[in-house]
Amino acid sequence: MEDIFGKALLDYHSGNYSEDPITETTISEADEMPLSYLFRSYSEMPKLERLALQKAHGQILDVGCGSGSHALYLQEKGMDVTAIDISEGAVKVTQNRGVEKAFKKHVLELSDGPFDTLLLLMNGTGIFETISKVPSYLGHLKTLLKPGGQILIDSSDLQYMFDTTEEGGIWVPADRYYGELKFTISHKGATSEPFDWLYLDPNLFEKLAVENGFNFEVLSHGEHYDYLARLTVAEYNRS
Repeated sequence: MEDIFGKALLDYHSGNYSEDPITETTISEADEMPLSYLFRSYSEMPKLERLALQKAHGQILDVGCGSGSHALYLQEKGMDVTAIDISEGAVKVTQNRGVEKAFKKHVLELSDGPFDTLLLLMNGTGIFETISKVPSYLGHLKTLLKPGGQILIDSSDLQYMFDTTEEGGIWVPADRYYGELKFTISHKGATSEPFDWLYLDPNLFEKLAVENGFNFEVLSHGEHYDYLARLTVAEYNRS
């Protein structure tokens, strides 16, 4: 698959910026993705991201690092952080920004570690792709954790995207979970193949986490149906 996202990041970082990428999903119209936002400083980050960075400790793995803003902040704080992304362009940008350990790697192919903190931000549940794949991903993430380690991950409940019923419920698709979306990204005349991306509401995420051997805790809610969760392996939880 062509690395459209990575090329857009490289253009911006190298001073060749001329336009923002366009994203489109199965439940939303085309919308710009401001590249400048992906290069934000700590003070410009939403409160959930700042909280996650505050809670990160020990050896840290930043999964889906994008332009490297989170990894760079942690490294500048003297922390041991490894950043990975499936986008070659994103990894090059992350390296060029000064992150010392940044690699092109799919998390399911990773056997490094183990780590004290796994960091999955900017809708970290997106990498799970679909509900059916959540157990596989959680099972693999568990192998990357040290005893007592944690997963810090954010997502959003997309219920606000759907019409409500008279009884206060929501009209959702009959053939899939309403947080299962297909995305495309377009930039400078090129458009990606549709790819799966998962948003999880906290109740379902807790159920899936517990079923797969984790404790689940919502650390904080954001301003618009978003939240930050912490997962710990059940047998290691002492709190």
